[in-house]
Amino acid sequence: MKSASTQPVNTDRHVGDFLREWRQRRRLSQMDLALEAEISTRHLSFLETGRSQPSREMVLLLAEKLDMPLRERNIMLVSAGFAPVYSQRSLDDPALASMRQAVDLVLKGHDPYPALAVDRHWSLVSANDALVSLIGDVDPALMKPPVNVLRLSIHPAGLARRIVNFTEWRNHLVHRLHRQVDATGDAVLAALIEELRSYPTPDAAARAPKSNHDYAGIVVPLQIMTGEGMLTLFSTTTIFGTPVDVTLSELAIEAFFPADSGTGLALGRFAEKRQAAAAASR
Repeated sequence: MKSASTQPVNTDRHVGDFLREWRQRRRLSQMDLALEAEISTRHLSFLETGRSQPSREMVLLLAEKLDMPLRERNIMLVSAGFAPVYSQRSLDDPALASMRQAVDLVLKGHDPYPALAVDRHWSLVSANDALVSLIGDVDPALMKPPVNVLRLSIHPAGLARRIVNFTEWRNHLVHRLHRQVDATGDAVLAALIEELRSYPTPDAAARAPKSNHDYAGIVVPLQIMTGEGMLTLFSTTTIFGTPVDVTLSELAIEAFFPADSGTGLALGRFAEKRQAAAAASR
């Protein structure tokens, strides 16, 4: 795949429209944003209505104060007549080789616990062996790239029938997506919310044994049936701390940990079986 430092950004909307939209998305008044940016409310009003044209530096300043995603900052720059500032490279670009290596090291180092890397739309970028073995037998159509990991987990032909706390887990994922949509305004994620909501609760999941642990409301666990019994996992999310590349800023690592000792032992047994199978195939 040929990579480029930036990708074309097209927009017919005025910069003031974007500015007002993101200010309202962040639930800020004109006075709030003006104070944050140390400009007058009158000047901000003129920028939003198109009576004044912002400089490149002003666009970047306001985008920073609004905590806009890098992708959206590029769009707002173009709408103001400036070139995009933030690069957008493919993950196989040589410039991102060290970043991709870091992701692979984190995923491999997390074994025997499952871990995966996803992009902004929850499409699978990479996963460790523990995650692959946990997926098991699902509809091959769901595994055709790009694999959406949320669809894979909630779809009736995916992991849904094995998730014990299906309703709780789906509600948790939908809540996370709502927060992402609030932060990014991403229409694809908004559509994904409706898709996840449309899937029925599997009968097998409804009949599965329930855990006696509620984890004190601290985390929402994933409880999934496997050949080693029910595993109970909780997850953490890792992102790059200071990215200035759009693709890198949208990359996240989801790492799962055992929520009890039984799950930890079971994941260890899965790892032993994988190692034995690999040794036998040599």
